[in-house]
Amino acid sequence: MTQQEFSKIAHTIPLQPGIYKYYDTAGGLLYVGKAKSLRKRVSSYFSKSYTSYKTHELVQRISKIEFTIVNNEQDAFLLENSLIKNFQPIFNINLKDDKTYPFIVLKKEAFPRVFFTRRKINDGSQYLGPFTSVGKVRELLDFIKQNIPLRTCKLNLTQNNIDKKKFKVCLEYHLGNCKGPCEGLQSLEDYDEGLERVRSILKGNLSPVIQHFKTEMQVLVQNMEFEKAEIIKKKLEYLQEYKSKSAIVNERMGTVDVFSIIEEGETAYVNYLSVNNGAIVLTKTVILTKKLDETPGEVLTLAVAQLRETFNSEAKEIITPIPIETASPDVVLTIPRAGDKKKLLELSEKNVDYFKEDLKRKKLLHLEDKPADEIKNVLVQMQDDLHLTDIPRHIECFDNSNFQGSYPVSAMVCFKNGMPSKNDYRRFNVKTVVGANDFATMKEVVYRRYKRLIEEQQTFPQLIIIDGGKGQLSAAMESIIELELTGRVTLVGLAKNEEELFFYGDSESIKLPWDSESLKLIRRIRDEVHRFGITFHRNQRSKGSFKNELEDIPGIGKSTIDTLLKKFRSVKKIKEAPVEELEATIGKSKTSILLEGLQKTQPET
Repeated sequence: MTQQEFSKIAHTIPLQPGIYKYYDTAGGLLYVGKAKSLRKRVSSYFSKSYTSYKTHELVQRISKIEFTIVNNEQDAFLLENSLIKNFQPIFNINLKDDKTYPFIVLKKEAFPRVFFTRRKINDGSQYLGPFTSVGKVRELLDFIKQNIPLRTCKLNLTQNNIDKKKFKVCLEYHLGNCKGPCEGLQSLEDYDEGLERVRSILKGNLSPVIQHFKTEMQVLVQNMEFEKAEIIKKKLEYLQEYKSKSAIVNERMGTVDVFSIIEEGETAYVNYLSVNNGAIVLTKTVILTKKLDETPGEVLTLAVAQLRETFNSEAKEIITPIPIETASPDVVLTIPRAGDKKKLLELSEKNVDYFKEDLKRKKLLHLEDKPADEIKNVLVQMQDDLHLTDIPRHIECFDNSNFQGSYPVSAMVCFKNGMPSKNDYRRFNVKTVVGANDFATMKEVVYRRYKRLIEEQQTFPQLIIIDGGKGQLSAAMESIIELELTGRVTLVGLAKNEEELFFYGDSESIKLPWDSESLKLIRRIRDEVHRFGITFHRNQRSKGSFKNELEDIPGIGKSTIDTLLKKFRSVKKIKEAPVEELEATIGKSKTSILLEGLQKTQPET
């Protein structure tokens, strides 16, 4: 639509607040926007010079304009958000989040069951959530089962059926997981009290539940029912432990939503933390693609509206780093400068920054866009290529690192289902090895890692990759034999240069095709353990965690030691260096102090 064409219809556009919709010649919806004054906002598209090619392209495509008048700006905000979410116009900001989230449902029935579901249907039941993690949902359900006795059966527990004695208690009753409402052993009122505690737990509000158990325990103690009181005490301890796992800022803070944003070109990343009584009960980061040079405030406004709607937020306070519009006038917007709210915002910013950097790493690994079945195919292929008994869903890889032949450390990375499992990464300060001895270092860290797994009764990886040749593989295998893990895990050595794979005891190596998906994944794991190990070693050096005998010589400081190590690469070579070369490196005076100090550290013969 040209400016001349628009001028013919400009006077027909109202001055009231509302939303406007742009359509192309085929009737496709191009863009939805809101405005305090529809005429002024729409006219601005046809009366300004464009700094953005995309805005110019949008105007050129407009064939028809429609508008809807609303009562106020808040209504315009809500309507715009709803239309964008439903129709996803091509020139509006795109929030990339096509996942379906799980709920915990309190079924509408006599003595309601509590269970997991992904389908939210209009059946009168209460749906709590959604939750961003299936694992979190199952953890919550296990937590509820251990603390609040509720039925899990599908019996039709009408009062008539109970009165007729149609049902008998099952094993769950005898295990203490149910109070037997099927036989009338639990009243509906008592059952509803349990459901109310479930609601409190799912909303992150554990205080009423803890107080209930404390009161119940006191009554039991007063009645001399110590065995029952001990059971309640264990539940209290479990609740306190569960509560301690949540990030607590300030329990008096109440319920707030926290949002932060990072922009990178046309992509924006927004993190959402849902906080209830100071505990973080939900966290989610989303990606948005900008279309018309939207400001950070515009991007964050859209993300906040959609995330709060998606996760059914009822928080009356929103914490953000910049001003945004809110969907309701009774919602308070806070831009903190200090205090607990500022700490929460900084935590959100850490999360969004980590998400962005992690996404970059995944792109380098070419894994971020692969569906689960394709990743599984890679693992199945690796099982076939390496002749493994099981699909290597859990892989761990070890690598040693040292600085110019000194200060050994080791690192281990863990991949689960083809993806990095960063919570399982481990760093090792070598304890029993002096100097650069890769074989002894590898033996020590492999022993320490799997002895710990045995003690904690943890699961073992299907595949262990040793980043090194036959020598390091043999050293690692010694630890596996000592721990009596032979046959439970498979070790493979990865030669650093040729990318050959060695199995313990085999004389011949395996060479996978250079472009095979199995080798690509092995390379990615190796590169990740290199990155992780080098970062750890660098951090340890910067903290001064390593010491050597040069540091014990009075008059020889850190800068002098660094100069010597950069030149000669190890303490041993410094000792063997000619005096003239030392003097040329650090001067005559320092050389004299150095040689005198080294002479004193020599063992007597």
